Amino acid sequence: LSKAFKALSNPNRLQLFLNLVKETEMNVGEQSDHSCFLAPLIKNLSVGAPTVSHHVKELVNAGLIDTERRGKQLVCTVNTSMVERLRRALG
Repeated sequence: LSKAFKALSNPNRLQLFLNLVKETEMNVGEQSDHSCFLAPLIKNLSVGAPTVSHHVKELVNAGLIDTERRGKQLVCTVNTSMVERLRRALG
């Protein structure tokens, strides 16, 4: 959990993660894998693409998300078991 909390201590990374969680929860009926495309979420952040790439890498290293290339798109999958662990820790 300490890696996850450290990764989420950055405000932009936290916002990116919360947006991913929100987006995947909204898409649950449409997709069963809790994933979403990253590109639409980037425009909500006030940072450039290289910085977003770094934030995504940190979220992956913390076990919060997984990524997969689908053509030119990067798809992020939220690690739902880690989200549940975070919820229990903060609950």
